[in-house]
Amino acid sequence: MKKNLLLILALLLVGSAYSQDAPQKPLQGKSDKGKGDIIKKGWNFGPLPVVSYDADLGFQYGATCDFFYYGDGSRYPRYDFKMNVEASRHTGGSSVLRFYGDFPYLVKNTKLFLDVSYFKAKKFEFFGYNGYESPLDFVWADSAHNPHVLDRSQFRFLASMQRPLLGLKHLYWTAGLAYYHTQAAPVSIEGYENAPSLYHVYCDTAVGLIRADEATGGNTTQFRLGLTYDSRDHNTIPSKGIYAEGTLTGTPDLIDRKGYGNLTFTMLWRQYVPLYGDKLVFAYRLGTQNLLAGEMPWYMVNNLNMLFFHKMYTEGLGGSNTVRGINRNRVMGAGFSFANIELRWKVVAFQFVNQNWIIGLNPFFDAGMVTQKYREEAMLKAPESLAVYSGEKEGVHTGTGCGLKIIMNTNFVLGIDFAKALDKRDGDELKIYIGFNYIF
Repeated sequence: MKKNLLLILALLLVGSAYSQDAPQKPLQGKSDKGKGDIIKKGWNFGPLPVVSYDADLGFQYGATCDFFYYGDGSRYPRYDFKMNVEASRHTGGSSVLRFYGDFPYLVKNTKLFLDVSYFKAKKFEFFGYNGYESPLDFVWADSAHNPHVLDRSQFRFLASMQRPLLGLKHLYWTAGLAYYHTQAAPVSIEGYENAPSLYHVYCDTAVGLIRADEATGGNTTQFRLGLTYDSRDHNTIPSKGIYAEGTLTGTPDLIDRKGYGNLTFTMLWRQYVPLYGDKLVFAYRLGTQNLLAGEMPWYMVNNLNMLFFHKMYTEGLGGSNTVRGINRNRVMGAGFSFANIELRWKVVAFQFVNQNWIIGLNPFFDAGMVTQKYREEAMLKAPESLAVYSGEKEGVHTGTGCGLKIIMNTNFVLGIDFAKALDKRDGDELKIYIGFNYIF
């Protein structure tokens, strides 16, 4: 009976490892399976529950159907392709509908990636612009209702491809197309109808914090072109190598015609340094995004423009995917930079219920800040009575903590992260995140 219960638990964990996994690169050379691993072949799939927890979103529940195809097993633990569909909700009011496909071998020498998603958030976090220049203790923070939320939904379509560049080892050129349809409004939950909020203030001011033509959202079409370098030994739990991505994103004003065309540059650098074989690894990630030309509407300022998503949510600095411990979307600006540092220790590896298991720990330190201000002049012009400008300078936002990882068959990683902001202006409660995979 105990063995059966543990097996059921394993299946529950598998059920949510689905969509959070990063796309893998095509295998070059021999398989990277571990010594003594049970080799998986053919199809691995099934309808399974979705279970997770995020301090900013609440408990997640729902269902997914995950599809892996391993072929004859010669590439294991790499898959020939992967697809999944998901329908889930968070107790905080968010919901997700998603189709995800990763096809590294469908076309020769080409990795294809497809993401079609719909996100609905009943209480989407909004702390204003430019980090510490926006006070966390907003004038109505002692109200019975959280003033730092709004009602937001977004449809997202992303298609990307990657091909080798001039036959050079580990180097690829990449291209992609993205479309977003965003809708925003005051919180519609009962009791919030007449509650004051920061979103109300930004929309009601005549100084241009949120302009009338963008207040309720809009349509965004993006074309992306970039280079990637990938020398990692494994996609999900790398122990050595580098992944670097530089992306130019052009956003022409094709649909709404409101003058919000722009050009951005995004750079991501991830490196994994083995300290004791693959048992102890020093891992770090550096990221930056800057506006090169044009202007963004307020509802796209917090979007991180990437060709391949490692996590489902790619918005804002703060929360489980970027700077753990600080409030989600706390750091919002036209340009921003962030860093993550981790020590990854595989404490023990074993086989149980016909699966390969690893238990690991990862203490971490995260940081981020706004490097390009967004509508700072409008914030300075706002009447002092509105309390939208703190009078403080932007600085580095930091958080630290430790995570526990339960890894099954190298492609499924359950993570429990405990994190806390090091400055009370970013939140003072202990954050707990239960989800899947390392954040990079």
